[in-house]
Amino acid sequence: MKRIKTIEEYCMACKRCEVACIIEHSPGKDPIKAFRDRGKRLRNRAVFEEKGSQSFSLPCRHCEDAPCLEACITGAMSRDERGAVVVDENRCVGCWSCIMVCPFGAIQREERTGKVSWKCDLCPDRDTPACVEACINRALIVEEE
Repeated sequence: MKRIKTIEEYCMACKRCEVACIIEHSPGKDPIKAFRDRGKRLRNRAVFEEKGSQSFSLPCRHCEDAPCLEACITGAMSRDERGAVVVDENRCVGCWSCIMVCPFGAIQREERTGKVSWKCDLCPDRDTPACVEACINRALIVEEE
């Protein structure tokens, strides 16, 4: 199982990880179109924390014993064939149980519709997640467990 690990002391708050995530999850993966319409713009799927000189990206850890899976009342949270915890946006009813039980605060409310949970999906169409590839300071790395 792949997991993204954050090395806080290497993060320099460039937010390239956020940009790469937004582009990767946009229709057509076009950087111009992904950022043109701010009202409908996708958000990055990892929580980015910044306080003073400290910053880090907090992607979902795809926990082995994921509390969000147990808390999901509709079964919208599940594991895919790679072992990643993913959200079926068509089944999510926005009860936010997953957000409340995530011990890392890595699940968010998707703001465009306000309905579904929003989290890292480890970029299923890529060998290396877009955020890891974009991180020039190697603050994000992929660990194989």
